[in-house]
Amino acid sequence: MTFRNGLDSLLRPEDSVLVLIDHQPYQLANLNSHDPQMVVNNATALAKSAKAFGVPTLLTSVIADRGGLIFPQITDVFPSQEVIDRTFINTWEDKKVVDAVKATGRRQLIIAGLWTEICVAMPAIQALGEGWDVTVVTDASGGTSVEAHQVAIQRMIAAGANMMTWLAVVSEWQRDWARTEHAAELTDVLKHHAAGSGIAFLWEQQLLNTPVPAGAG
Repeated sequence: MTFRNGLDSLLRPEDSVLVLIDHQPYQLANLNSHDPQMVVNNATALAKSAKAFGVPTLLTSVIADRGGLIFPQITDVFPSQEVIDRTFINTWEDKKVVDAVKATGRRQLIIAGLWTEICVAMPAIQALGEGWDVTVVTDASGGTSVEAHQVAIQRMIAAGANMMTWLAVVSEWQRDWARTEHAAELTDVLKHHAAGSGIAFLWEQQLLNTPVPAGAG
């Protein structure tokens, strides 16, 4: 096994490409490994963060006429972007998707989708076999059961995939708060999608902007 470690193994926005797979109503209806609203929130946060950091993002669905359109929370982030609709269950067998990924010139392939055990595992394992550096965002994905999701993660780890959550991904993209180019955009994502951390930040801003009462102290 080749260990994925060292500074060069961390994600970099200039080397990353994100593929969001099958975040559709049909899949969401049988999502049982996570709270569905949480997955919608996390996938949306990941999409917004990718846009903020200039990470090319591909949106793909499977037979959208029957399975439904990609969640509007995600497509609204990329309003003019074509969603690649497939017949292949395995996204990595769809030439249009693979060609679009290759055209970015990036090698850090980041994947999230529904369901983990099928539509995430298949492309992740194939891409790993073809030499890609693959990261799966586990909390922007989900399976038909807790067991299905967990077994899929174990299977992909055994194949060499890297597992992360959306907040860990964007933290590696940011890496240093002295890098201010995207800090404001990232903070906006955190305010709206990072639950307690976002609310705590807003509270902090409120306190900092609240005048000290006369005579206090």
